[in-house]
Amino acid sequence: MSLLLDLALRLALVGSALWGALALGFRFPAAPARRRLVGLGWLLLLGLLLSWHWQGARIGPSLCLAVAMGTLLCWWRRLQPARDLDWADDVARLATGRVSGDRLVLDRVRRFDWCSRDQARTAWERREYDLTRLASLDLIVSAWGRPGIAHVLLSFGFADAAGEVDDFVAFSVEVRRERHEPFSELGGFFKRFELAIIAADERDAVRLRSNVRGERVTLYRTMLGESERRRLLLALVEEANQLALEPRFYHTIRANCTTLVFSLMRRITEGLPLDHRLLLTGLLPGYVHDHGGLVPGHSLRELSRRGEITRRAQACHDAPDFSRRIREGVPGWFDGSAPLA
Repeated sequence: MSLLLDLALRLALVGSALWGALALGFRFPAAPARRRLVGLGWLLLLGLLLSWHWQGARIGPSLCLAVAMGTLLCWWRRLQPARDLDWADDVARLATGRVSGDRLVLDRVRRFDWCSRDQARTAWERREYDLTRLASLDLIVSAWGRPGIAHVLLSFGFADAAGEVDDFVAFSVEVRRERHEPFSELGGFFKRFELAIIAADERDAVRLRSNVRGERVTLYRTMLGESERRRLLLALVEEANQLALEPRFYHTIRANCTTLVFSLMRRITEGLPLDHRLLLTGLLPGYVHDHGGLVPGHSLRELSRRGEITRRAQACHDAPDFSRRIREGVPGWFDGSAPLA
């Protein structure tokens, strides 16, 4: 029993040292260099406690660890997400919207014309949509070479009077970064960033990834029913409105571009199981395919191959019918394999 207690205390010291150093290194209210020094100081303190324990002490290291961790956790729990900072331009304005009858009004739809990764001609628009013409939902997956890692967007399509789907708005759950602040997946575990829900013109959201950042972008038409599409869109708008009122922290696992949407889908479609592919966002299309959410009659490999739109997006960068042209050949779009709406 004594050996087990010794092992448990040592593991607690090591775990507390690592977690506390990262928490202080990412969130201590100071310049980056000073944050790192504070994190190193925490490691030194826990290292001294571990050394004390190895020398045969038990009660002293345990009490000191309890006091140190209690103090750190009190500080940690008091951290609150920020509402007003010097945000990066692309996440400066959060999506909000309201519904009147069958009309959806989105107040801040981003329509940037990107010149480089960090520079764009900025524009935010108020747009109005007829919910009775909501005709499609596409899953857009953008990958940049890390296995299993990708960014996911949802693009809702609206039909014109002739029934052709020609107006799209993309929703993206993103990190709300400060200006010139780099993203860190590790920092996403430690309250480093706030959460953002962005509504964007598809030419902004897609071209940024395919044409400017050089990412591999794949588009999948989903088979979500008419009622479910509408409920998901309105749930996203409701979540965006709530986020604009009450900021939240981004979390690399619990609150990201996939898990937040999955939590909304679970309210709409009962019985959706948890799966590791919800954490590895680049594998999400496989999860959706296995649960009948993509165009039937095609393997996932074929849907991915035919749905890769990177080259088409680059070829029609300034085309007025950009959204239609990137969908040419995508199963479910303009290929006879499924109705257009």
